[in-house]
Amino acid sequence: MSDQRNGGDLVVETLEALGAKTVFGIPGQHALGLFDAMGRGNLHFVSSRVENNSAFAADGYARATGEVGVLFLSTGPGALTSLAGLQEAYATGVPMVVIASQIPLEGLGARRKGMLHQLDDQKASAANVTKSQRLIQHASGIPSAIQDAWTEAISSPQGPVWIEVPQNVLLDPIMVPPVEDALAEAADNPPRIELVREAVKWLAEAKRPAIIAGGGTRRGRAEASLLKLAEKLDAPVICTPGGNGAFPWNHKLSLQSWVEDRHMTDLLEDADVLVVIGSSLGEVTSNYFTFEPRGRIIQIDAEPRVLESNRPGLGIRADAGQALSALLEALDGVEPATADWHGQSAQDLVADSLKLVNERLESQDLAKELKFMADIREAVPADMQTFWDMTISAYWAWSCWDAREGEFHSAQGAGGLGFGFPSAIGGSVGLETTGKPSRVLAVSGDGSAMYSISELATAKQHNVPVTWLIVDDGGYGILREYMVGAFGQATATELARPDFVKLAESFGVPAVRVAPEDVGQALKDGFAADGPNVVVVETLLKMFAPTHL
Repeated sequence: MSDQRNGGDLVVETLEALGAKTVFGIPGQHALGLFDAMGRGNLHFVSSRVENNSAFAADGYARATGEVGVLFLSTGPGALTSLAGLQEAYATGVPMVVIASQIPLEGLGARRKGMLHQLDDQKASAANVTKSQRLIQHASGIPSAIQDAWTEAISSPQGPVWIEVPQNVLLDPIMVPPVEDALAEAADNPPRIELVREAVKWLAEAKRPAIIAGGGTRRGRAEASLLKLAEKLDAPVICTPGGNGAFPWNHKLSLQSWVEDRHMTDLLEDADVLVVIGSSLGEVTSNYFTFEPRGRIIQIDAEPRVLESNRPGLGIRADAGQALSALLEALDGVEPATADWHGQSAQDLVADSLKLVNERLESQDLAKELKFMADIREAVPADMQTFWDMTISAYWAWSCWDAREGEFHSAQGAGGLGFGFPSAIGGSVGLETTGKPSRVLAVSGDGSAMYSISELATAKQHNVPVTWLIVDDGGYGILREYMVGAFGQATATELARPDFVKLAESFGVPAVRVAPEDVGQALKDGFAADGPNVVVVETLLKMFAPTHL
């Protein structure tokens, strides 16, 4: 039947018409129609070893390229295993289209026919981690459903969208002609004009304006508008971990990303108007909910549930790019009040605040950590994209990493382990399709590395140029630190771990173990090599002391 078109062909044809080039996933019994159809199409398939890692890879692909990540899942256990990865994409606003197979139509509903992989309601399991869920029951509905899902995925707030297709709908012969074109355009999400006018009134009068740039700033491609707005208002700008890279790191108005420092919290609390772009003012950004602003807040976010979720303010539901463009247009010809931070200029305030942060760090026993992060930064090319797992090195990077011309990606949205390496694989694969340099850096701890260690096989199979830095401290380092700080001792944080060098080599992936002071040279050597490679550093890193206590 290989010459007979079926529902799987409609899926592949529609995705290709929408511009998809790459698909991530793992084959499964009910999804065989999808994979059979890929053999007649032009989609490049990257087979992971665990579905959760497939989701992370599709996520990394989308982040690195700005395109939609596509994920193919099998029914039941395969679909469920992907959910933690999808939670990260959903929390961070990453556009993805997820195609999951289903049991045959006759098995759906309340009855339990005992079919393999059967769930009572599979798409309900995805409801917490995707924007919407669709079940396609007829082949003729496949092109429109995928086109609609793609549109929803790229419309702000962006995110993953779930589609499931029963086995027989994928396999049965069809009369539907081949898909020739498909169109998906992001829905417009501009700000309401009366809210823009009110915001401009506040900003025109503000003497101590400041800006918090969250992840929505990057997703809305609002970086250029943010720079213009900050310079127009003479407003200091701080980036959240998700917003890292949205504002030039060394700009005279840049507070960089030190959101977990009390000196920055004090400054932001003193602002008379605080513009929050693409952030909920959540746990990390609010310095663990110790943030008590005394001025007025203008909060811009594409997700209406975010607005005023933590602080009252003028909530503007809009895509960040469209909102900042509207604000700049409305401010054209308006001369804002001269910035005056109690007799100090905004630029001097920024310089003094960064100096205070540096002095606080230097007052702690953190010389090894500061040098370690500086050595990594010096080794990484300015335009290289980096992918960080939930590990102490990443927590440092949230605050201290200068993304330069590259892109900084971390798992701070949902905070699950295992993001770094598979997302870097997806990012590298995506960059290659765009013709950009595809060498990327992944950073994990030994605990998080074990979540995705099987993807060494994926990286080797596809010869993906990922350099993976594993910082091995023999356990869940940040949890160890939290528990010792809270209880005086740590319980269940220590791990028996493998010899990562030998393990990588068993996959045919070159690996080296180096001392912390040699990490920079080891990374440079890895970047100059071909295909995947691993750098292991055995060391115990500490976090800077928290300022929210």
